[in-house]
Amino acid sequence: MLWSAEADTSAVLLTHAPTILPAADNLFPELRETSARSDEQAVHFLLTAGGQTVRLLRLTGIPADTPVAALVPLDADGFDRIEGIDRLLRVLQGRPVRDDRRLTRQKKRRHRHMLQATDGRMNGATYRDIAGVIFGVERAASEPWKTSALRDTTSALVKDGLAMIAGGYRGLLRHRRRA
Repeated sequence: MLWSAEADTSAVLLTHAPTILPAADNLFPELRETSARSDEQAVHFLLTAGGQTVRLLRLTGIPADTPVAALVPLDADGFDRIEGIDRLLRVLQGRPVRDDRRLTRQKKRRHRHMLQATDGRMNGATYRDIAGVIFGVERAASEPWKTSALRDTTSALVKDGLAMIAGGYRGLLRHRRRA
C-alpha cells in the first residue's frame, strides 16, 4: 500500500545531499530499498530495523547510490516530518526509538469499538445488540433503552465508524497537533 506523502506526514522525503556537506558520513548505504515501489513522484520503500518501521520516499531523479538529505517543507506538517526524520536517524544509528504516540490507549479502544459497532450494524445487528457486545449485556439492559446513554454512544460509534470507512481513516496517519 502506497500512501501519499501528504496523507502520511511521518514519511521521510529524501533528496540530494548538499555538496557543502561531507558525503563520507552520509548514512545512505544503510538505506536498503527492499520491496520498493515507484510512481511519478518517488521510490517508496520501508526501512525496518529493531522492531521499527520508517516509511521513506526517495524523490524521482535521485539515484539510490547517492548521498541523501531529508527534506522538511516549512509548513504545518513540518514537526511531523521532523519526528519521522528523528525515527529514521535513531533506526540507522541503532538508538532506541520513541513510541509513536499518534493514538492514545483510549483512542485505540474507541476506534476498535467504532469498527465493531459498524461491522455489527452492517451485518444487521440492532444498536441494543451492539451495545450488549461492546459494553456488556447487563449494562445495556440496566436502564430503559430509549433514554439510555449507551444508545447514544452506540449510535455515535456506528456513525463515526462509517465516517472512518468513508475515508476518515486517513486522519490516523497524521500526528496529533500540539499547541
